[in-house]
Amino acid sequence: MNIVDIIEHKRDKKVLSREEINYFISNYVNNVIPDYQMSALLMAIYLNGMNTKEIADLTEEMRDSGHVWDLSDIPGIKVDKHSTGGVGDKVSLVLGPMVASQGAKLAKMSGRGLGHTGGTLDKLESIPGFNIYLNEKEFKEQVSKIGMAIIGQDAEIDPADKKLYALRDVTGTVSSIPLISSSIMSKKLASGADSILLDVKYGSGAFMKTVDKAVELAKTMVEIGKSLNKDVKAEVTDMDQPLGCAVGNNLEVKEVIDTLHNKGPKDLTELCLSSGSIMLLQAKICKDKKTARELLKKCLEDGSAFNKFREFVIAQKGDISYIDHPEKFPMAKNIIDVVSDSNGFVNRIDALAIGKSSMELGGGREKLDDVIDMSAGIVLNKKIGDSVKKGDILCKLYTNKSNYNEVSIVVKKAFLIEKQLKVIDENFTKKIIE
Repeated sequence: MNIVDIIEHKRDKKVLSREEINYFISNYVNNVIPDYQMSALLMAIYLNGMNTKEIADLTEEMRDSGHVWDLSDIPGIKVDKHSTGGVGDKVSLVLGPMVASQGAKLAKMSGRGLGHTGGTLDKLESIPGFNIYLNEKEFKEQVSKIGMAIIGQDAEIDPADKKLYALRDVTGTVSSIPLISSSIMSKKLASGADSILLDVKYGSGAFMKTVDKAVELAKTMVEIGKSLNKDVKAEVTDMDQPLGCAVGNNLEVKEVIDTLHNKGPKDLTELCLSSGSIMLLQAKICKDKKTARELLKKCLEDGSAFNKFREFVIAQKGDISYIDHPEKFPMAKNIIDVVSDSNGFVNRIDALAIGKSSMELGGGREKLDDVIDMSAGIVLNKKIGDSVKKGDILCKLYTNKSNYNEVSIVVKKAFLIEKQLKVIDENFTKKIIE
């Protein structure tokens, strides 16, 4: 067996065997196969695809390329949740305390933000002192004790994905369903949870631009889970406007606190209730979604979800005074109002433009080693469906940079304001795949 034969097989639209997949993953991780040959194979996969078994075999081989966490000594069913990324997506910080307050065990590894999408770890690190680095023993002890932990990815997990992702990024092979799904699922499976809920987003601020493509990706990942005897479910959700109102790290944490006090934006709260209901069923805490939803609404109303968030922050060494007094978070020195030039209704908000603008204000990173300004970002005053008068504030920009005029122009153009209100689709979650 050799890599040239494997490249030719996939070039000629043949199905790769488990042995062939094991060969190219193990030898690429061990630097036997060079980048130029792996690039050719990635392009062949991009062009010709893979069947369900090939994708499952690829996922399993990638998972097993590094350390796989064993969480079996944590009592109960361990749940995990993953979003494919969006703008203003702070769901994990609300959802985790909600389900943990009801007895679920959330064991989650997260990543940093890159480009227009924010990262859960960056949001958590905007809380002074917060420690995202727990070893396996500390992680398991915390999940057992308080019901949740969110940490940075173990450096030894899934080295195959780290190498392949970097190569896909520079070879035009990122947007391949087999490669995307195996990348996401191999990391999630290596993290050790018993059940996984996937939030697959579509729209202007998401990687998948259409519902159909998002559904295809979601179905592929759920099928991978089934083939590997894991409980994997997926929601396909809207990212045609930012989620909630805040975009940017400590701005989003403040919105998380509001939401946990049952004063959050409607769309963010609704998504957390929908996702949380599925997770409580996966954790075998509830038998039906109606009961689960009622429990989750109650935990927002009675403060138990917020109290669980406090426990979580304290456990990971965050300064709890910032959670109890959010006004302590640093505020950007420049706060700029973006105002409407006309009367009408907001019929569209370009989430991608908002996400990129937040990054340019200092709230995100173009390269992994860029330093983030935790106080920078954008807070929306208007959402799709809202009426607007000339001079109304559409949103506020927060930045410590002085060259924000061009960003302000881009952000204003992100709001489509028209005289007639288009029909608003209130169905935020488009599909649930089980």
